[in-house]
Amino acid sequence: MADPNIFPFPNQTTAHIEKPIEAQNIAVVRQGKRLLDGATLSIQSNGVTAIMGQNGAGKSLLLRVLAGILPADEGIIRGIPTNLGAVGFVFQHPVLLRRTVNGNLRHALSLTNLTRSERAQRLTDLLIQARLTDLANSPARRLSGGEQQRLAIARALAFAPKLLFLDEPTAHLDPYATAMIEEQIVELVANGTKVILVTHDAAQAKRLANDVVFVHQGKVVETGDVNVFFDRAQSHAAQAYLAGTLFLDPK
Repeated sequence: MADPNIFPFPNQTTAHIEKPIEAQNIAVVRQGKRLLDGATLSIQSNGVTAIMGQNGAGKSLLLRVLAGILPADEGIIRGIPTNLGAVGFVFQHPVLLRRTVNGNLRHALSLTNLTRSERAQRLTDLLIQARLTDLANSPARRLSGGEQQRLAIARALAFAPKLLFLDEPTAHLDPYATAMIEEQIVELVANGTKVILVTHDAAQAKRLANDVVFVHQGKVVETGDVNVFFDRAQSHAAQAYLAGTLFLDPK
């Protein structure tokens, strides 16, 4: 994968994912413990898929395995684009270079096959879409948390990926910063890029997601349309999660 953090632009059409994203019997084992244990899913919708579950359920781990950042010890994954720049990933805590906002974006753009003039135009577009034009020459690491995350998303979009993975992109941010990032996501999806994000925020999932993957103790226990999930969750684990109660499997 290219620079691990990559927005299509107003006049650019990005193709939808052509094939379903499928995972079969995915396992990740560490020191004899199965952190993911036979996780199986099929994502067939465009738009936004939200991966949800209690803390420690394996949401972020599943996201990283799907993105190819971490290898699975068992199982098969299909439908993830493999060509350069087709997949982007943004971590919960932004990973930024010790450079200005412009410098971070220029670094990502230098890895593309764009001409110098095309890179200059895309830099301008990225700044506008991230609402960071006025901060272009500011040190990236002195930005607020929300500004840093908007920059991380913009940098991850330098290649205009078909698929973008977001790991709790608004965790610990205030409502204004959250709204700005959600606006980025909505615009990105409107331009045709598929988004898979981990979120602990049920309201955010309702606002953004088309479908939900619910993870419990390393297993995918429920998938489906977002409205069906919130109205008629089928598994006991998901029902407890939505009710705000703890669900412990009997030993």
